[in-house]
Amino acid sequence: MATPAPDQPCGPDLSCDEVWRAIDRASFAVLGHVTPAGEPRSSGVVYATDARHLYVAVDPEGWKARQIHDGSLVSLTVTVRRGGLLSLLFPIPPATITFQARARVHAFRDRDAATMPPALAKLVPEDRAHKAVLLELAPEGRFVAYGIGVSLQRMRDPVASRAVVPVA
Repeated sequence: MATPAPDQPCGPDLSCDEVWRAIDRASFAVLGHVTPAGEPRSSGVVYATDARHLYVAVDPEGWKARQIHDGSLVSLTVTVRRGGLLSLLFPIPPATITFQARARVHAFRDRDAATMPPALAKLVPEDRAHKAVLLELAPEGRFVAYGIGVSLQRMRDPVASRAVVPVA
């Protein structure tokens, strides 16, 4: 079976809202970027969402804070757990949503605690909030979803399981 081009729809007919619901329910993603020396890097991150942006709190001395700057283009792959109790008995891979995002960097303390959504406030323990860096990630282009909106049985068919959805 031929694989369609990455920008052609082929799987489930997903809306942008359905993709965002899956992103909002999850909390773990793999963040990828390229270092100034051109080396690829990735790491797992816990995120929160607000107004269709993802937020990641990082240590200001860590490589993410040192190498991701305002305007940096990064990639994210959100993993969406599937299978419920079945996943405890059988190796069921997670569904995924992959996309690129533009980064903005904020000092965590600059966010007004009174207006900060609770999900963002929970990203950093109170004793570290004075020095944490908050990466605001705004998705761009297209979401490439795999296994979202399809049955576990259908996930076995890569063409039927993949959907390309414009970021709205």
